[in-house]
Amino acid sequence: MFKHTLPDDNRSTRDALYSGDVLLLPGTPTSEALAAEVREALEQELGPDPRRAQFELSGEEFFARCGRLRKRFYSGPRYHEAIQEMLRELDFEPEQIAVEPIRLRIVAHGAAADPKAAPVYYGHRDTWYAHPQQLVTWWIPIHDLEEKETFEFLPEYFDHEAPNDSEKFDYDTWLARDKTLKVGWQNPNAGQEALYPRLLDDLPDADRRGFSCKAGQLMLFSGSHLHQTRPNWNHKTRFSLDFRTAHLGDLVADRGAPNPDNRSSGSALQDYLLPPGAALPPGHAPRS
Repeated sequence: MFKHTLPDDNRSTRDALYSGDVLLLPGTPTSEALAAEVREALEQELGPDPRRAQFELSGEEFFARCGRLRKRFYSGPRYHEAIQEMLRELDFEPEQIAVEPIRLRIVAHGAAADPKAAPVYYGHRDTWYAHPQQLVTWWIPIHDLEEKETFEFLPEYFDHEAPNDSEKFDYDTWLARDKTLKVGWQNPNAGQEALYPRLLDDLPDADRRGFSCKAGQLMLFSGSHLHQTRPNWNHKTRFSLDFRTAHLGDLVADRGAPNPDNRSSGSALQDYLLPPGAALPPGHAPRS
């Protein structure tokens, strides 16, 4: 399941991802530099030991400072360009790739006990959020992480149905209620007020695959992978970055990962950044 080298060409890379491979790759010059830049930004905003800042600041102050960073990384042209650099480093085709901007993900110690953070720990496929079957998620850890600090995949469900409520999720309705949901967790009450599609069974007998990683590594996986964040009781906050891509040529040709159970509606592609001169295929543009 976990592969540590790229296939020979980009089409083979995409096919491997669409078939369920998870690429846990060495860091590239850009991903490692980006992780270092984010560590510095975390230290400037949260103090010299950002992984323990949650114990030094009030919950409200910690959330507000992290929110400033989330908006900065999501909106900043510098970070949009970093995505393009990573696409080129891994031989993707920027002129064919729609990109969802970078999000800063934060998993605090003990947050699994907070009802407001419950959706962070839902088992889910990224496609349940109205993403296409061509979705590839790119994930970058900001610090070295042990297996217990990351998340786990349920690979046997990659192409098998899992009980879920994705039919309740409509992208346009979701954003109409709170535009900040695009950036991710800018509203402290979003976890209780917004609908986040979820796995409806704990699947206690399922094979679960975790991983450890080094700061700045690049992980790529299909949005069809069922996965789940592990509760963090490690007395340190976990910080990571992710962004998502979709190959427009594959979208038009209907080449992508299997769809065993995604019933969400609308299209998140309307908020992706498109290559110059590109347009979304029918069915993915904003509704009138």
